[in-house]
Amino acid sequence: MSAAVLLITLIAACSPFGMFGSSTPEEPIVPAEELYSSAVGNMEANRYQSAISDLEKLERQHPYSEYNERAKVMITFANFRTRKWRETVLAADRFLALYPQSSEAPYVLFLKGSAYYQQITDTTRDQTHAEDTIDTFELLQSAHPNSRYAREVGPMLLVARDQLAGKEMSVGRYYLGNNQHAAAINRFRVVVEEHDQSSHVEEALYRLVEAYLRLGLAGEAQTAAAVLGHNYPSSEWYQRGFDLLQRQGLAPQMMAGNWLSGRA
Repeated sequence: MSAAVLLITLIAACSPFGMFGSSTPEEPIVPAEELYSSAVGNMEANRYQSAISDLEKLERQHPYSEYNERAKVMITFANFRTRKWRETVLAADRFLALYPQSSEAPYVLFLKGSAYYQQITDTTRDQTHAEDTIDTFELLQSAHPNSRYAREVGPMLLVARDQLAGKEMSVGRYYLGNNQHAAAINRFRVVVEEHDQSSHVEEALYRLVEAYLRLGLAGEAQTAAAVLGHNYPSSEWYQRGFDLLQRQGLAPQMMAGNWLSGRA
């Protein structure tokens, strides 16, 4: 081997890229205005992934650009529109960490809470997303009470809270079916006390009648039925509770000192 060939071989061996390797070519720098304009055009044409690519490049190449605050809002929205819920939440958190006092903060919180809301599952499954929905929207309402978004989240909050009540009911029914009456009562009590605006309160009161009777606590069962009848006199659940008591020779009656007595 000649000296020249040997020298080339040694140089190639020492190179981190090998003899014919080369470093990754640098990304061409595109003006911030051009990237932002391209992103806006892609957003208007519903090309959200392309818009995200433009905006991420804008953030990467021009980290101190005047467009960055708006770009982060647009990334959050684009991820939401493409149903990338996890990415929406992460983008929202990045924005809120950098611009907590921004006028766009209520909108970003709205998008974050809505992303959680879209992931709520049926009441037999984990309700973490419902809890996250509630936490995010309650933060929006407390931090920005005059925002239009604080007013718009009301219906979604009701659904999320109803889901939590439904989860308690699902677990309570399971305990009741397995004769774990005290554990069931605790779950139904949570629904009555903490989710009194939910659609599950009527059944929760009836289940309390049922569980108390199984434990031989007639006074508590009568009080639960009395509260049920006072608040929901036309309810099918009240009729069922009334019949259940009647078969035991009892009738709905408010008992002083019961935790339910103040709810009539």
